[in-house]
Amino acid sequence: MTEHEQSVQYINEYIARARAAQAEFEKMTQEQVDLAVKTIGKVVYENAEYLAKLAVEETRMGNVEDKIAKNKQKAGIVWNNLRGKKSRGILDTDEKTGITRVAKPVGVVAAITPRTNPIVTPMSNAMFALKCGNAIIITAHHRAVACSGKTIEMINDELRKLGYPEHLIQILDQHSREHTRNLISSADVVIATGGAGMVTAAYSSGRPALGVGAGNVQCIIDEGYDYKVAVPKIITGRSYDYGIICSGEQSIICHKKDYDAVLKECEANNCYVVRDDKERDALRAAIFDDKGKPISNSVGQSAETIAEMAGFSVPKGTRAIVVQPVGTGLVDPLGGEKMCPVIAAYGYSTLEEGVDIARQNLEKDGKGHSVSFHSDSETNIEYVGSSLCVSRFVINQVSASSAGGSYFNGLAPTNTLGCGSWGHNSISENLDYKHLMNVSRIARFMPNNHVPTPDELWK
Repeated sequence: MTEHEQSVQYINEYIARARAAQAEFEKMTQEQVDLAVKTIGKVVYENAEYLAKLAVEETRMGNVEDKIAKNKQKAGIVWNNLRGKKSRGILDTDEKTGITRVAKPVGVVAAITPRTNPIVTPMSNAMFALKCGNAIIITAHHRAVACSGKTIEMINDELRKLGYPEHLIQILDQHSREHTRNLISSADVVIATGGAGMVTAAYSSGRPALGVGAGNVQCIIDEGYDYKVAVPKIITGRSYDYGIICSGEQSIICHKKDYDAVLKECEANNCYVVRDDKERDALRAAIFDDKGKPISNSVGQSAETIAEMAGFSVPKGTRAIVVQPVGTGLVDPLGGEKMCPVIAAYGYSTLEEGVDIARQNLEKDGKGHSVSFHSDSETNIEYVGSSLCVSRFVINQVSASSAGGSYFNGLAPTNTLGCGSWGHNSISENLDYKHLMNVSRIARFMPNNHVPTPDELWK
């Protein structure tokens, strides 16, 4: 038997188990479905510290404290968003159109999950899948198989106690590109959260796919807005989990008259500001290769480690390194996505110029993802929101912890952020349970509807 044939057999066994489990699960009531979804989130919430330690130990990215907070926050907000929402059977009837919507499962979901979020991404994808009566098979990053696998094992132990079908949630215990290719070409829907290569593979699988794009969140501070309010939020987001969150802040863009004061405020928030050209060049060389791509051993490391890699030192406890690039991301990779706690700083003369800086940086990385804007002007908020090609604008919030949904905004809580056609994705919103639901529509005959005359149509 060839390697390909062995892989096909291996994956077919997973698919068969998933289909058998899903056939039983879709017969269950909304209440039973919701209990299963709640159980998934509760397991991660109650074991947040243990799973955070496992993740840092295996992936060697991020820090335990932030991962604990992330595990608890995501488990809570995802469940809070899903509870009480109808996802099985008849959803509603529109009296005006006569359409009744009926929710049905998509079947078996395949999910590719990343090294950067090895606990909460499998968790949320499983919650979305089961919410709609589906089964799910997860293939984790090869450097996150153990911690992601333990998460699923603990979830399944609790589901088993409650009498749910075996194999509703599975995770591949062997990792290879061949297995991933065969999985995503055999499932009914594919979710791809990770690098561009995996997302491209998902869209090439011949199955409906939901992918994500790169992040490079541009943080614009409006002229006149209190930078002492904005900067602490921006630095909190940039330093969160050592900068590996795709929705984390990447550039500060402020008015030139506030620029020096903003840098001092960054220092007041335990940042190191690079003021030397040699340090800037060394920093760039430490985190980017000669093609402007992130160097893997810099990803998810502390500011102190990054500085050491660049050949200079920063004070102990430094949260982030602030640097002024030689230009936008079109000429300097420091204006692009940085997978570590390094943030670029730019000054603008007009808001239009600030928006253009953001636009150019997004052309390098992150087009379609997110922008953070700190402003009290509804006019300027609408201007920025109308001017840049991203899927979400986070206003006066920490983007790292709110672009993926929070208790304090209306974005769907998720770990998979679609970037629309700008980021070569099929959705321009946060992945939610509704994306894993088929909807049948019952269309009634409505004989009393008005039929317009030609004059009414065309005059």
